[in-house]
Amino acid sequence: MTTLTPEEWETVWLTLAVAARAIGFGLPVAILTAWILARCRFPGRGLLNAVVHLPMVLPPVVTGWLLLIVFGIRGPIGVLLHDWFGIRLVFTTAGASLACAVMTFPIMVRAVRLSLDAIDGGLEQAARTLGAGWLDRLFTVTLPLASPGILAAAIVGYATCLGEFGAVITFAANIPGQTQTLPLAIYSALQVPGGEAKAAGLSMISLTLALTGLLLSEWFGKRLNTALGR
Repeated sequence: MTTLTPEEWETVWLTLAVAARAIGFGLPVAILTAWILARCRFPGRGLLNAVVHLPMVLPPVVTGWLLLIVFGIRGPIGVLLHDWFGIRLVFTTAGASLACAVMTFPIMVRAVRLSLDAIDGGLEQAARTLGAGWLDRLFTVTLPLASPGILAAAIVGYATCLGEFGAVITFAANIPGQTQTLPLAIYSALQVPGGEAKAAGLSMISLTLALTGLLLSEWFGKRLNTALGR
């Protein structure tokens, strides 16, 4: 790792920053979505669940293309962001974070929902009989008990962002210093004669980061479950 050039280190730090921004914005929405799917019954719930999990079954390139359609300069949301706020997501670092957030969203929703489903409903019902409103129950009972799943969602989602390729290159392109994350840098290195050594070094960093994320998820999950008496 010490043999990396300054440009390669920039790619590593950019990847970490893109993943952090993706999880920072995506996790709260994932928690809310998981709670709605786990606790609410309404017409169209099955459709919402299917739409949430679409990025898991669609080719990442298709997801990136859909992001281009929606958030591009001439897309229904992209044009509003650009004309009203001067925000352009396509081919930017923010766009890379958005692509990562969309791709990891179903993973985070699933992890949080499984944790919510494992909560004893009697605890929430007891809090309700004691006068706690739904918001009080959410923040004092439900979310604390679901914290292992939320933490796992954040860590695994972060690790997944580090390896996202298809949606990022389609929506944000492969721009060094702006949108070129580790997977894109590895791909670029393999397109250059003699770039195998550089690709190998970056791949080892990617492998180390992913493995560390998975181990941390397991460790923190056990610690939280122990603290909660499970």
